[in-house]
Amino acid sequence: MATCEHVQTLPADDPSPNTPQGCEECLAQGTRWVHLRLCLGCGHVGCCDSSPMKHASAHFAKEGHPIVRSFEPGEDWRWCFVDELIV
Repeated sequence: MATCEHVQTLPADDPSPNTPQGCEECLAQGTRWVHLRLCLGCGHVGCCDSSPMKHASAHFAKEGHPIVRSFEPGEDWRWCFVDELIV
């Protein structure tokens, strides 16, 4: 996998998810999602860009936390929004 300078800004351990049952905003709004992403900066759980509301990307735009990890069972890849790389 490629690397980016933003990986160095991550905490030593992945943060605990804030809402492990699903996308925080979708749950509050009563909407659905396709896949989930965990923000490695703060633990926010948001839906992916294939989901109608794209809450993980919205969280990045608002908070500036650059890297998310897939929150899907069996997946461990990470994505940097800034560099647009799997890291």
